[in-house]
Amino acid sequence: MPQASKIFLPCRSLGYVSNHVPLQVRYIKSRKEHLIVTCVGKSFHTYGISHFGLLSVSGLHPEDISCMTADAYHVYTACENVIYAWRRGSELKHEYRGHKNKVRLMIPFGAHLVSVDEGSTVKIWDIKSETVYLELKFNPKSFNITAVLHPSTYINKILFATEKGEMQLWNINNAKLIYSFKSWGATITCLTQAPAIDVVAVGLNTGRIILHNLKYDETIMEFTQDWGYVSSITFRSDGHPIMATGSAAGHIVFWDLEERKVASQLLAAHDGPVTGMVCLPSEPLILTSSPDNTLKLWIFDMTDGGARLLRIREGHSASPSFVRFHGANGHNILTCAGDSTLRIFNTQTEQFNKSLGKASYNRKSSKKRGRAVEDPLKMPPIIQFTSETTREKEWDNIAAIHQGLAIVTTWSYDRVKMGDLKLLPECFRKKNKDPGLDVTATCLCLTHCGNFVVIGYSTGHVHRFNMQSGLWRDAYGKPKAHERPTRGVATDSLNQITITGDSEGNIKFWRFKNKGTDCWSSLTLDEPISFFRSHHESSMLAVALEDFTVNIVDIDTRRVVRKFVGHTAQLTDASFSPDSRWLVTSAMDCSIRTWDIPSGLLIDQFATEAACISVNMSPTAEALATVHVDYLGVFLWTNRTLYAKVTLKAMSPSDEPALVTLPECRQEATEEEDDVKEEVEEFVSPEQISSDLVTLSGLSTSRWQNLLNIDVIKQRNKPKNPPKAPKAAPFFLPTVASLNGIQFDLESQENDGSKILKPVSLVNLTEFGKILDRSRESNDFLAVIEKLKSFGPSMIDFEIKSLSPDNGGSTEVMLQFLKCIEFILKSNKDLELAEAYLSVFLKAHGRIIAQEESLRSYLPNINSCHGVAWNRLQERLLYSTCIVQHLKTL
Repeated sequence: MPQASKIFLPCRSLGYVSNHVPLQVRYIKSRKEHLIVTCVGKSFHTYGISHFGLLSVSGLHPEDISCMTADAYHVYTACENVIYAWRRGSELKHEYRGHKNKVRLMIPFGAHLVSVDEGSTVKIWDIKSETVYLELKFNPKSFNITAVLHPSTYINKILFATEKGEMQLWNINNAKLIYSFKSWGATITCLTQAPAIDVVAVGLNTGRIILHNLKYDETIMEFTQDWGYVSSITFRSDGHPIMATGSAAGHIVFWDLEERKVASQLLAAHDGPVTGMVCLPSEPLILTSSPDNTLKLWIFDMTDGGARLLRIREGHSASPSFVRFHGANGHNILTCAGDSTLRIFNTQTEQFNKSLGKASYNRKSSKKRGRAVEDPLKMPPIIQFTSETTREKEWDNIAAIHQGLAIVTTWSYDRVKMGDLKLLPECFRKKNKDPGLDVTATCLCLTHCGNFVVIGYSTGHVHRFNMQSGLWRDAYGKPKAHERPTRGVATDSLNQITITGDSEGNIKFWRFKNKGTDCWSSLTLDEPISFFRSHHESSMLAVALEDFTVNIVDIDTRRVVRKFVGHTAQLTDASFSPDSRWLVTSAMDCSIRTWDIPSGLLIDQFATEAACISVNMSPTAEALATVHVDYLGVFLWTNRTLYAKVTLKAMSPSDEPALVTLPECRQEATEEEDDVKEEVEEFVSPEQISSDLVTLSGLSTSRWQNLLNIDVIKQRNKPKNPPKAPKAAPFFLPTVASLNGIQFDLESQENDGSKILKPVSLVNLTEFGKILDRSRESNDFLAVIEKLKSFGPSMIDFEIKSLSPDNGGSTEVMLQFLKCIEFILKSNKDLELAEAYLSVFLKAHGRIIAQEESLRSYLPNINSCHGVAWNRLQERLLYSTCIVQHLKTL
């Protein structure tokens, strides 16, 4: 099984507000505020109505939530055939299991909960005990339940509506049918209790709205909305006899019940069906939600009694197509989508999310028109944009390309709106025809200074405009930069070089101030170019090709320095890490891969359910932002390498990437993700990399550097007063060497009743001397070396001096010490220790060595080994010193 991403962990998603599940409103007495609950897929959000602030996000459900309801204590959600009860918006309190089919309808009923599944099985649950109080089974072919309601003041009564337009009133206390109403001849889509007792509003899929009296089984009045399907109904309860109905086209109609006519309309209140609509009790406010990913609060304060928009919380109503971080702190994200809007999402708080509006040929005219069924001035969707922060306070700092247009629009991040400039070269303007009829803008780049934008076109032209005035400044090439469509443009950070690429694989380098001259350098690749992605702080340019490979071009040397092969489908986007060490790429093969640029290797990869169409890394390297096909949100991935030890190894591009679930809203890291344990053995460096290299011991310099001067140090540190002997000290106890100096060997003393010590011989070796003496047979000095390494400076000095015959040692042991030094020098290990130990040995025993023939004759061997080791080291050191000195003088 392939391993999940080592670098990126799912963090959370941004931009989700609501979907097709109707919103719920709860009044919390302790807060003295209404709370709004909206569904966003596998979780639900809770907003405060005062500022539309996000208060909480629920836990994740196994699948998408199918229906939702709420009372004063709980929020009830249904996922597949399981119902969950939540407290405080995020605490799971109860689970109700028993349905065999997917639950699609729920209503609270006092201490009980009524649920209906797709098989038209009705269950009444005891909320506290989580048991089924009553179960009703209907035939889904003849009585397929589509709506359910508890009429006010009707004790133990539930009203069921069906797909065939029938209604039945049931007593759930004794499970008896009380009354069957006649069929309306069309599917009942919604049921709502009217302010009047016994009256229920019935909405049909044909557009009919019927106010029906249940007590007398009479229709009081009937309306018909022009847009068909009635998706929601609500009533004002603040003293105005107004009924509001929503349609699948996104329009809202307000009906005057006294005069039985239309009071006002909200055309295009939403871009999708108005599935959720609630009038707040005793207030002139109405809440609406829609699958267009918006939540709106309207207030009835217009002179004609109509409603105007008071507050809004929204995201993209179509799938985002391009995403980029804006600013140096990585807190703000710019996105564009198929709804022709440009939006700002804040990674810290949803309160700072903003919309720059919809693209329009004439922004002022579109604003005057207000909400219309279809704005004729609306521009096609933005497919690519570029932004800079340098001049955002002074003029527009965002330039955008629109699908199928040659016009490039400008936007202002600071003023949060679309600019007035429409950038189009004079050569593309045609009288009495749509501008840019035969040409489209294909790529663009904003200079780092924020003054100019360079635009490439499908005809091969490349033009430069001034961002402040919108005036044309220059064109590249004679008469155009490329013979084929331009696929990529880029500039360096100092505005010295402009780089362009076309669909034939030609890359041309121009002087930024071209003045109509030819390019001064070019580079030809083997495959057509898809797009460019540059890194401002370095001279690297990522060039994506149509053969699914990525080339890294060094702008300074104008050469391809790296080539990454691995994707199996069209590349969609690429992004450099801030330090330019990584390149993150995405493709239509649903994979996101991370390449290490210095080594040219693939170091991480993972796959998602839907293909990633745009990817961008935060300027602080904290997060990765992605957008995916058919998903309305922006997904954030945390960079684990910033806070955890991650071992990155080269991967084979042919390996299948692991499938990773897209992050949900405020997703909590699971134990599996949080404790990612890699089955990788930790690399342990060998003690000696190569026998040809000189290896030092790694011991602290205090353990060997001052061995020659140990007598001076002891004299300097000598106490003023001599230490006092302990009272009742044992007499003539044998000693052993230890890390703490000389210790008494009490265990080896045999208690034979005699207090007189009988020496076996005149040789009195220390423990170290004995280890050295035992090495005469095997000439294995590893134990001797380890023992020396364990000693402190004073102990080393003592042990070496104790090797002489005058101090209890012997000539044979001294010879073994010289052999040990020779062994160390030949092994090229612990070189500094061998030098220090040999110096102490020669200083302490120079007279004895001169007298003893066996010791004196062995010194040439030591001298030879020492010369070989030192000459090799000296040669490398002198060579390195010469190179450094030469570089300093350049």
